[in-house]
Amino acid sequence: MSSPTQNRRYANEITADEDGERVSIAGWVHEKRDLGGVFFLIVRDLSGFAQVTLHKSEAEQELFERVKKVPRESVVAIVGKVKSEKKAPSGYEIIPERMEVLSVASQVLPLDTTGKVGAELDTMLDARFMDLRTERTKHIFIIRSRVLKAIRDFLDERGFIEINTPKIVSAATEGGTALFPISYFEREAFLNQSPQLYKQMLMASGFDHVYEIAPIFRAEEHDTTKHLNEATSVDIEVAFVSDRAVMEILEELIAFVYSKVVDYSGLAKLNLNPEVPKTPFRRITYDEAIELLSGEGEEIEWGEDLSTSAEHTLGKMIGELYFITDWPCAIKPFYAQPAVEGKSICNAFDLMHPRLELASGSQRVHSYELLKRNIESKGLSADSFEFYLDAFRYGMPPHAGWGLGVERLLMSMLEIENIREVVLFPRDRRRLAP
Repeated sequence: MSSPTQNRRYANEITADEDGERVSIAGWVHEKRDLGGVFFLIVRDLSGFAQVTLHKSEAEQELFERVKKVPRESVVAIVGKVKSEKKAPSGYEIIPERMEVLSVASQVLPLDTTGKVGAELDTMLDARFMDLRTERTKHIFIIRSRVLKAIRDFLDERGFIEINTPKIVSAATEGGTALFPISYFEREAFLNQSPQLYKQMLMASGFDHVYEIAPIFRAEEHDTTKHLNEATSVDIEVAFVSDRAVMEILEELIAFVYSKVVDYSGLAKLNLNPEVPKTPFRRITYDEAIELLSGEGEEIEWGEDLSTSAEHTLGKMIGELYFITDWPCAIKPFYAQPAVEGKSICNAFDLMHPRLELASGSQRVHSYELLKRNIESKGLSADSFEFYLDAFRYGMPPHAGWGLGVERLLMSMLEIENIREVVLFPRDRRRLAP
């Protein structure tokens, strides 16, 4: 006798038009409903649900009893005949002929996969393997996959070359102390905060459009709903352009990603109906942001970064995606190009969602002398960045780029409150397992 998983089909591949045909399904026991003479077994797979129906008067007694006793979330394989049934979840039911229990689940489950009983976030993350069986969480990560594919498609179609840069480095990307040190044989090394230095170095190679989608590591002790210590960043770098050109690429990318998600049927499971944002996004300068905030009672000293409270205030006032441009050089990294050399404003920008910052970028310094001075002005040793500075000695074109947080994009797009919900196995101040 052939295995019941042979020629297995997903629930959504079967239709009521196949009435009377024999099919094989396999998945998890989602729900059981005993109506006395009739027993329903709802089997779940990645695509959806199939209703298996047994009539006590018609079914084999041994099969009827086995189906009744199988615990929820056990893995089963079933062979049976399709019967059209409008009241069933997918418009059909399966009358079983055989069932094989491939794995028996424990009677007490870590959480309710039907979603009828809610679970705390920590419970969901501790039992992520089971949380992914819920419709809501499943669709979040299918959308995440779609978003990443859309980003790659967008950049590939525009001639970008995908790169992979080191995640173990000898020096900080931007200085500071937010680094995870690691033992690297007889030396100390660090987990990389950003591919920034490496993607800039590639601008000197002739690879003038590059991107990377990869993890970044920040040893910051924030314990908020929008911070992670390991996140996924989309980074691009483009030669022979200004900051304005890469801002246009960024807003077009965001609109493209939305366009590839809005038609996904799983959004209904999240009670969402997002719209594709219109481009171009609004642009305000840092000075204009301070002026707007002042009118709302948020006093920001010129040269200070914007607080979370200030960001929220601005977000409520503007109500859509927007850029903040023309930042003070003092609060931007050493590689941000001054608007005018010797002046205090640089060609840097942040992309803001009304709830939080999504991306930051700038035109980069391409002068070796200016870059070296900037590094030293930040209290850093130019010797530590010699491998990076060398690329600027032998012909470095003007260039610009940005970094976009994948998780922040997802949580804003899907109206999710906690960034941990869009990461399979988040790493934060407290969580190092699973």
